[in-house]
Amino acid sequence: MKTIAVLLAAPLIALPAGAAPWGNADPKAGKVLHDKACIACHARLYGGDGSKMYLRDGRLLSTQLDILQRVATCNAQVRAGWFPEEEAEVAAYLNQQYYHFTE
Repeated sequence: MKTIAVLLAAPLIALPAGAAPWGNADPKAGKVLHDKACIACHARLYGGDGSKMYLRDGRLLSTQLDILQRVATCNAQVRAGWFPEEEAEVAAYLNQQYYHFTE
């Protein structure tokens, strides 16, 4: 089990300082995916256009990696069927639009 955890974490450890965990993913493509798969669920949970999900007090995300992990979790939960590259695009969009984290 430790071997699997190390293998999964290895690519993240190798990131250069200041590099986003999603690399050069396209935030514009991420917006399209987000709008198609995320807004309805977030609006159902938080009302309005669902953006309160990202802007609320006490939000749980505090790093770029947190965003990427949350997007991957939501992808699995709603069965959006995104590939890792698409998850990265959505994470890049969310960071650009709402979080503005730099690492």
